[in-house]
Amino acid sequence: MSIVYEETSGVISLYTRHSTYQMKADTLGTLLHTHYGGRLAGDDMSGQICCIDRGLSGNPYEYGRSRREYSLDVLPQEYPCFGTGDFRTAALRVRNADGSQAAQLRFAGCRTEKGKYALEGLPAVYAGEAEADTLTVLLRDPATGLEAELRYGVLEELDVITRAARITNRGTAPVVLEKAASASLDWQFGRYDWLTFHGRHAMERNLTRQPLRHGVQSVGCVRGTSSHQYNPFTILCEPAATETAGECWGMCFLYSGEFLMEAELDQVDQIRLVCSIHPDDFAWTLAPGESFQTPEVMLAYSGEGLGRLSRIFHRVIREHVCRGPWRDRRRPVLLNDWEATYFDFDGDKLVSIARKAAGLGMELFVMDDGWFGRRKDDNGGLGDWYPNEEKLGCSLRELAERINAVGMDFGIWFEPEGISEDSDLYKAHPDWAIRIPGRAPCLARNQLVLDFSRREVQDHIIGQLRGVLSGAPIRYVKWDMNRSISDKFTAALPPERQGEFAHRYVLGLYRVLEELTQAFPDILFEGCSGGGGRFDAGMLYYTPQIWCSDNTDAINRLDIQYGTSFCYPASAVGAHVSAVPNHQTGRNTPLATRGCLAMAGTFGYELDVTRLSGEEQEEVRRQIERFRQSADLIRTGEYYRLCAPEEGCAAWEFAAPDGSRALVQAVFTHIEANPIPVHIRVRGLQADARYRVELTDPGAIEDSALYKRWFPAPAILSGAALERGGLTLSPPWREYQSWEIQLRREQT
Repeated sequence: MSIVYEETSGVISLYTRHSTYQMKADTLGTLLHTHYGGRLAGDDMSGQICCIDRGLSGNPYEYGRSRREYSLDVLPQEYPCFGTGDFRTAALRVRNADGSQAAQLRFAGCRTEKGKYALEGLPAVYAGEAEADTLTVLLRDPATGLEAELRYGVLEELDVITRAARITNRGTAPVVLEKAASASLDWQFGRYDWLTFHGRHAMERNLTRQPLRHGVQSVGCVRGTSSHQYNPFTILCEPAATETAGECWGMCFLYSGEFLMEAELDQVDQIRLVCSIHPDDFAWTLAPGESFQTPEVMLAYSGEGLGRLSRIFHRVIREHVCRGPWRDRRRPVLLNDWEATYFDFDGDKLVSIARKAAGLGMELFVMDDGWFGRRKDDNGGLGDWYPNEEKLGCSLRELAERINAVGMDFGIWFEPEGISEDSDLYKAHPDWAIRIPGRAPCLARNQLVLDFSRREVQDHIIGQLRGVLSGAPIRYVKWDMNRSISDKFTAALPPERQGEFAHRYVLGLYRVLEELTQAFPDILFEGCSGGGGRFDAGMLYYTPQIWCSDNTDAINRLDIQYGTSFCYPASAVGAHVSAVPNHQTGRNTPLATRGCLAMAGTFGYELDVTRLSGEEQEEVRRQIERFRQSADLIRTGEYYRLCAPEEGCAAWEFAAPDGSRALVQAVFTHIEANPIPVHIRVRGLQADARYRVELTDPGAIEDSALYKRWFPAPAILSGAALERGGLTLSPPWREYQSWEIQLRREQT
């Protein structure tokens, strides 16, 4: 059984293959959090709770003067509330009808069911009855009747537990939710590091690892999206934890809007980790009988280091978050025209580029920004989703068919959430743009944002995009969103309920995406928000891949894709080979290295292929062929981080789950005189099997002889030798040198 409730003791235990999550309802009805970590054998861990009279930490009135050592201020709790004696960061904060801000939730029962719960209107992990079980715990405030249903999904074989909360007003007067967390975790003992992922546009998801200090530390955003600046994923781990050893806990928010993740080290060295919609921009009114559903959080535990924790998240996202026919398909090798043409194109130019790309082996041509309305730059046209036939020289269907005729599928770019003042849509519906009445709005890229919290706006966009997608043979959509949301206000809500806007916007976005992805299941949707500004598990529920970053510089991508890999699988990482010098950094990197980084994702190109030399064209053909040979391994393989970028050589590996083969890729980040070789240990192989170790075609002709010097013939080594002894990479002989090594199990 993955869920065990012992009614006499009040202990509830959730079991996965390698972990146990435990809580207990005490005699007062407080739901205590007693354990989340390595798997137990039916033990009650509440005995670890040490109750001591903590000065100025208050005691529940029910105990009178007899239990001064019992205080909510120091007890580990499953869903702590604000205002009734716990002064730490809370999971739930309520403003009652009388103006008070207090709630005290007591255990009122629980139930279990087979299968995984779903959340209406929100993304959630999905699983069948044989794959998951659901626990629902009911908590109730005896003073107000407020109820909280805590829902837990237990995916035993995947080592994942999900959490969400549903808050219901069972009282007789309205209440306002000022904070409603999806999950809260307490640790009574231990010193830990906190890993977060910060960034900015074009430099997303940079890893920060620091010891927890006393007080509250947090990451989050109030930008309307999950943001470039902070990712809604975090890790708590032992200070000595490495890729292969140490205890680690991960928390991933399946939400694409404003969020807050808080870590508090309290007065007695206990730790609390809370994940919620950001409360600074949230206030939700519940009339009597109404409910509010929080988004979902995924939790995972690893006792074997950061690498295993990442692989847990990779698999559950790949197999139980991403949906639709494209979830399990190799993604087409695409050419996106943005860095090839920007806004300067017509139909003939696009067809010419597509013809050349098809000859090199590419399969999908994507027409990016500039094809619609009167759009000639990024100052106008957003919202007018009809093709500019004068610019294209033909209809959209005719253009798509011309590109199909040269041997490529056709894809297209949209930014459905944006609106330009210089557009027909704005002239017809200026009130649909988000802005505060009587105040000039903040512009970004000279554009505004449509109010997706309004049903009529959602319906209009659904209708516009349905018309485009059904009017031409389109196989791919890039869904972009290129600014943060400010001036938050909606005419659809009264003044006292404007705090609901930010979340209602996200719910509206999810509705639009659900309608379109279900109506066009064979179209591959890729998410994008100025690159990686909305790279989260919530979006992956609708779009099985996301453009990782607008930054296509291969060396910057090492850091970006490294940070991304801690939670998100390579199959979700949109990555392209672009031209050099790179248009953002001016850096020159070898074509082989650019291909190496792009292959560690969905793989594609973003350059003018008509300008490639003959040697470059041959190298592109070889890259595409190598990617096709390894695409399934990259998409479904176990991912291992072997060397971090700051070590001078970034290296990573994809290993087949059955240990039959592996692909190791590496990029040197700098070159120096009298260098020291880099040594790596290959993971995920069978110790007693033997593997043929081969260096792949280096691509650039001038490198061939040097490659052969270090790998004159394929080596055959055991899995034990490769893991315990490892491989040595020769020092680079030119700047930003890359390596690709194939390992295949020998037949016996």
